[in-house]
Amino acid sequence: PAMEKKQENTTVVNKPVVNKPSTGDAFWDGIKYFTPEEFQCQCGCGAKNINHDLVKILEKIREHYGKPVRINSGVRCKTHNARVGGSANSQHLDTYANAADIGTISGTTPRAMAAYVETLMPNTGGIGIYSWGIHVDVRKTKARWNG
Repeated sequence: PAMEKKQENTTVVNKPVVNKPSTGDAFWDGIKYFTPEEFQCQCGCGAKNINHDLVKILEKIREHYGKPVRINSGVRCKTHNARVGGSANSQHLDTYANAADIGTISGTTPRAMAAYVETLMPNTGGIGIYSWGIHVDVRKTKARWNG
């Protein structure tokens, strides 16, 4: 896959949501560490309809490390994806909504994080290792790369 030129940055860091109000969405009501807003396109267009399988993988990563997982980039509209140098067929695009870039978790390395994610999806999905963290996506095929 094409490498993305620029890594987005956000200060959103997930934490367990105590007494979380019901969203009216059974899936999100069952998610402990993330909210839909953490995955929304950073341009402000409102795109945030992320693949639930990806969120489940991220929940497992958060549980495994016992530390916050920073979502640097989730869903992207076509305009924002082009602005940040994303590939034309990026799994981040709102037509797929399959991907998240996550920052390096405190006390570990991108390579170690990728190795753990590999145990969760050994035959499918995308895992990219970068200096800032990892890209994770839940595409049906298998893709692995170093950025």
